[in-house]
Amino acid sequence: SFCYPGSERLVLDHVNLKCKVGEKIAMVGRNGAGKTTMVRLLCRLYEPTKGQILLNGIDIWKYDYREYTRIFAPVFQNFAILSLSIAENVAFEKNADENKIWNALQRVGLKERMDRMPEGIHTLLNHDNGEGVDVSGGEAQKIAIARALYKDAPFVILDEPTAALDPMAEAEIYENFNDLVQDKTSIYISHRMSSCRFCDRIVVFQNERITEEGTHEELLDKNGEYAALFHAQAEYYRESALA
Repeated sequence: SFCYPGSERLVLDHVNLKCKVGEKIAMVGRNGAGKTTMVRLLCRLYEPTKGQILLNGIDIWKYDYREYTRIFAPVFQNFAILSLSIAENVAFEKNADENKIWNALQRVGLKERMDRMPEGIHTLLNHDNGEGVDVSGGEAQKIAIARALYKDAPFVILDEPTAALDPMAEAEIYENFNDLVQDKTSIYISHRMSSCRFCDRIVVFQNERITEEGTHEELLDKNGEYAALFHAQAEYYRESALA
């Protein structure tokens, strides 16, 4: 369970979830349901108000912080693109492996765009450094995903990774989802129900708890919260297409 400092309202209330190695989990639910809070607890950005989070049966707060955070490659909604080169924004390390950087950029669909940059992956980003190049919101989001791929951690967290992408780029990310995360354990947070079909298990957050779990088809058959969200979204897209 978790509540923010100075508040008595639980954002997560007796949530119990087990992640298996190599499993792809989608977390869905309405705004404020606790999805992002859950992954921030996993990353040790917050500490549980009650209960424990265990890794191989050991409380995660007993692990060395640096060693623990090496396990995770998260892409949060509020990522930052720094006024550094593209390579430095992806790798965040000295003596970076350029082939590995290019591979990460190619997997998110940015290789051709980087080829057109004045100095390739050594092009500086952002105008505030005097000579940098600005990128679009969608391109910045892809760079953030490439950053997670470059880290090559065993646990990938994608929190609304396609929010700034156009529909075509979003579809490309979904279609290549398995290639992006490969055999890694992954948690995928999205408001777009169609993206959940690519995951092994869908976990539905509602009223500070997990209320449903299963595959896309299983949850549609249950006709509960997930089905309501899915059908409401499908109807919205139908109306938008007609308009």
